[in-house]
Order: sequence, then C-alpha cells, then structure tokens
Amino acid sequence: MRRVAILNQKGGVGKTTTAVNLGAALAELGVRVLLVDIDSQANLSLHLTGEGEELPEASIYDVLVENQSIADCLLARPEEKLQLLPASTDLAGAEQALANTIGRELLLRDALDLWEKEAKADLVLIDCPPSLGVLSLNALAAAEQVLVPVQAEFFALQGMTQLMEVIELVRKRLNPKLSILGLLACLVDARTKLAQEVVEEIQTHFGALLLETRVRRNIKLAEAPSFGQSILRYAPESNGAADHRALALELGMRLGLVAEKDADAAAGPISDPHLPEDGEGQVVEPSAG
Repeated sequence: MRRVAILNQKGGVGKTTTAVNLGAALAELGVRVLLVDIDSQANLSLHLTGEGEELPEASIYDVLVENQSIADCLLARPEEKLQLLPASTDLAGAEQALANTIGRELLLRDALDLWEKEAKADLVLIDCPPSLGVLSLNALAAAEQVLVPVQAEFFALQGMTQLMEVIELVRKRLNPKLSILGLLACLVDARTKLAQEVVEEIQTHFGALLLETRVRRNIKLAEAPSFGQSILRYAPESNGAADHRALALELGMRLGLVAEKDADAAAGPISDPHLPEDGEGQVVEPSAG
C-alpha cells in the first residue's frame, strides 16, 4: 500500500482539489484509493459530502486522540470508487489534546500500519493542512512520498526552502523512507506570461521533480465541490478532468500502480497548458485549499 502526503504550507494552492480529483482519476484506472483528511478545515471531507450534508461523527480526530481504529471511521463514496477517512472541526484542538502524548507525530503511521493488515486499498492520499504543525508531521511520518502542489503565480516558491528543510528533517529523524514524489504546477493560466515564467522558475530550481502534467485554472474545478463530486463526475469532458486524468497516469506509473500498457490504453487528451480554460475565458480559483 503506497502512501502519499499532499503538502504545501501555503493555503489556496490546490492541495484539496488535487487530492480529490487525483484520487478519483486513479480510482477510474482501477486503483483502490483511501483519502485521508487531516486538515481541521475539513475541505476534502466537505468536497466529497457536498453542500448541506453534515460531516460524519467519527473522524480522524477519533483515530489520533481517542485511539479508534481507521476501519471504524471510514466513509465510503461508492459513486467515486473512493474511501474517505474524514476530518472534523475537532481537529483544531488536536495539537493541544496531544500535547503530552509520547510519540504524537507517529499516531497516523501506527494507525495505518494496523489498518493495512486488513486494508483493501492500493494507495493512501493524505490531504494536509496549510501549516507545518503536528498534524502535517503525522502525515509526513506516515507517508512514503510527498506531492507538493505549487501555484503558478508570483511568490510561488516562497516558503519552499522551509518546506524542503522540514521534509529532510522528518526523513532524518522520523521517517527514513520519505522522499519527494514531485512538484505539481496548479492553477496555471496559460494566457499569461507570468504563469509560463513561474513554471520555468520552478523547473530551474527543482528540475526533474517538476511533474510534466499542468493543472489549468477553470470554472468547473471551482464548481465541483459544491455538488459533492469530483471533476470526473461533475464535468468529465472538462479541462480539469483531462488534467487530472493525465496526472493520474503520470503518478500512477511513477508509483507502480498503473502499468505502462494500461496507461497507453487509458490515455486520453494530453494535458496541454496552452489549451484555453473552460468557461468562455473566465477564470475562477478553486475555493478548496
């Protein structure tokens, strides 16, 4: 079972959008995916429950603080072929509740290790909060690799040095298996010179770590959460769906979850950052972080 943390301490860069839609696109390819929401804002959980639907009572807070099993807290989303370990607003108090807990950074790892013995999942995607506190440390200690969404706008690389230092520190002290899966350029507006320059700057600094797939800005990605759907269900022919299918193929092959022959068979439209955005040229930023 592969484990990937989706992390950037900056908010609004597309972490939750990436988690939901990458998970759904991989599920479409036959990968069994568990989504873990470890952000007290619970945007991932709200995305998959839809506007007006209440969050489930059992959540990751119960796993971390009350020592409940993951199996007791799972929420199935069969229409998306996904399993969800939801968050709750209680997570806002988790750091205080765990202040005196020995090994508090390893709680999620230990819970996943237990669940993995009976798990029916090939991949765990962990949606992290926009901070580097104990919740994000739990995600990094539990993960094998880190996917870093980067917004293709000014100040995109601000804070990246600190993030890389934290990842390296966790690798040395908590999780020697941890590595960076890749950097994902998100919210790319191909009509602007700035976006192209930012992507080039990321390429200069990080080289092969920058993924080939680019996720373009478009209205459909922003609308999907209010309907409780991934972009693949809400607007399957949109640029947002095409981009996340391309991302699923790229990362699925990197992770060994999608065979090359299967990727060739499933390949659809190429994620071309120069194609126009959906929505008659309008640009709307997804609300989920």
